[in-house]
Amino acid sequence: MPGMHSGVTVTNPVLVAAFRSALMHQGLVALLVLATLAIIWASLREWRPALARTGGGSPGGRPGIAGQPPLEPPARRLARISFGLLWVFDGILQAQPAMAAGLPSKVLAPAAASSPGWVRHLVNWSGTTWSYHPVQASAAAVWIQVGIGIWMLAAARGRWSRLAGLASVGWGLVVWVFGEAFGGILAPGLTVLFGAPGAALCYSAAGALVALPERSWESPALGRRLLTVLGAGFTAMAVLQAWPGRGFWQGATHGRPATLTAMVSQMAGTPQPAVVAHLIGDFASFTAGHGFAVNAFAVAALGAIGIALLSRRRELLLPVIIAAGVFCLADWLLVEDLGFFGGLGTDPNSMPPLLLLLACGYLAVIRPGPATAAAAEPAAVRTAEPTAIPTAEPAAAMAGQAPEPQAPEPQAEPVPSPRPAPGPGWRDRLRPIALAGRFASARATGVLAIWAAGVVLLGAAPMALAQASPNADPIIAEALGGSSSTLNVPAAGFQLTDQNGHAVSLAGLHGKVVLLTFLDPVCTTDCPLIAQELRAADQMLGARAARVEIVAVAANPLYYTRPYLAAFDRQERLTGLRNWLYLTGSLGQLRRVWNDYGVSVVVLPSGQMIAHNDLVFVITGTGLIRNEFNADPGIGTVSSKSSFAVVFSQAAEQALSATGSSG
Repeated sequence: MPGMHSGVTVTNPVLVAAFRSALMHQGLVALLVLATLAIIWASLREWRPALARTGGGSPGGRPGIAGQPPLEPPARRLARISFGLLWVFDGILQAQPAMAAGLPSKVLAPAAASSPGWVRHLVNWSGTTWSYHPVQASAAAVWIQVGIGIWMLAAARGRWSRLAGLASVGWGLVVWVFGEAFGGILAPGLTVLFGAPGAALCYSAAGALVALPERSWESPALGRRLLTVLGAGFTAMAVLQAWPGRGFWQGATHGRPATLTAMVSQMAGTPQPAVVAHLIGDFASFTAGHGFAVNAFAVAALGAIGIALLSRRRELLLPVIIAAGVFCLADWLLVEDLGFFGGLGTDPNSMPPLLLLLACGYLAVIRPGPATAAAAEPAAVRTAEPTAIPTAEPAAAMAGQAPEPQAPEPQAEPVPSPRPAPGPGWRDRLRPIALAGRFASARATGVLAIWAAGVVLLGAAPMALAQASPNADPIIAEALGGSSSTLNVPAAGFQLTDQNGHAVSLAGLHGKVVLLTFLDPVCTTDCPLIAQELRAADQMLGARAARVEIVAVAANPLYYTRPYLAAFDRQERLTGLRNWLYLTGSLGQLRRVWNDYGVSVVVLPSGQMIAHNDLVFVITGTGLIRNEFNADPGIGTVSSKSSFAVVFSQAAEQALSATGSSG
């Protein structure tokens, strides 16, 4: 019935089932790829051990067994492992059933609600893109994040490790811009307590640290720069937190919760364990009664941490990191509510990654990495110190004799040092034997890193292909209206009059596919949307539309005459559609057609509106009803209209094929 459908819910069973099926199928593909890589790697090392030793025998091949690699700098190791684990955790959160339908309206839109208009427009664009292909987008986010996480965990050194860091930078920025609305830094209520400057920005920063050359970690300079940047951020956030007029100094205003109290109260209402909910609820009550004290403590803590970090005093680092850890964990629990409850949490929010960046900066200052070149050089090839050899002159002096004059030793001619052999070109590196050698000489973690990079592509490729289509996934129409019914029964005949006064019968349309629906000419809810869906389906059919008739029958027992039909056509821009027929007749004729096609037309109390079924029938050129669709578009979003149009055009194409084969 018109206006009775509220749209796709976040727990829509059709979308949830499709999302789980996509994850399962793609997961099986990922496991198959991993098994294939493992078999090839083990086979090459077992059957062609020379490849593993020489790297394929090419000039660019590297030996399979070299000296022990230098130890990874502790700060880099912390950044790589901790943020790799966070990416994997985020990917698991992204696999929650509500993500497919709920992320655009429940996560993206609220994140940008208070940002400037251009930010809202950008985020809404990304939400619409997600809504067009919810299953592909949700599955892509899962595999991209899990892949980046495993990649960072597996690749500890070298080029592959730095590439993993770059992948973290790239995807982190995508999430920060489109998913977090720039972390809220452009919103008027900017505060670090609520998650600014955004968790994804911390992921990108950590990825940038991992992507740096390892010589960057040889001195404390990198750690000092990182702590200075973080100190400036904490200081700026303290100023913003203390700024008057932003609602943070009051626990309540005019009997209503102020900014901080409202945020904490909202988090307390999130579905979560009762213990956590009670703790956050108690803190909300405390904040409501002591808002000034709570904000004063936050300002003092943020300012003290920021100033201590900016001072660069080494003796203050450990106490400051401990104090920052206590503050961040307290805010993470009491204000951010751990970030991942409620079924739509995409990450543990900003405090854990921010604290990890602080720890990385601290470690980089107190425990910088070893000099890479010196540590990497095997002991056997290091240059030995020259041993002093006694000469004749000291020996003679010790004996009390004058030394005999000795002829000067002839000076050896300088021997020019040989030029280093040129490195292999890109053609040599891409030779099959060279590729096989490098693959065989890789460690097991290297093979895992290659697989993880493939998992990222496994997620990104289907999403990229889906984005190439300008139309929404048909799964949205199925989620709204359910699966279509395949009937293959004779269509009931009718003889009515079109909008131009010409007689039209179903028998007269023999040989053409008919898309038949029932529309109220004075409806302002579903009927205009259905008409536009059919109009879009006609455009999708292109040249094949010449063999299709789009037919609507008036579905209103009060307003069904031709002037109302003509007004509807003008309003919905259907007058230029050459294969559009809007039919009417006497009330008795219309009732017979309604009854024949199971359409219930009811005048609602007080004459408010007409209720009728939203149905679309696909009738073949031989007069058989091939499909019956529930065409209720719900709230009529752009994605749902495009999705229904795709369904109708595909059904018409199938009916055209059936008509052609039967003819």
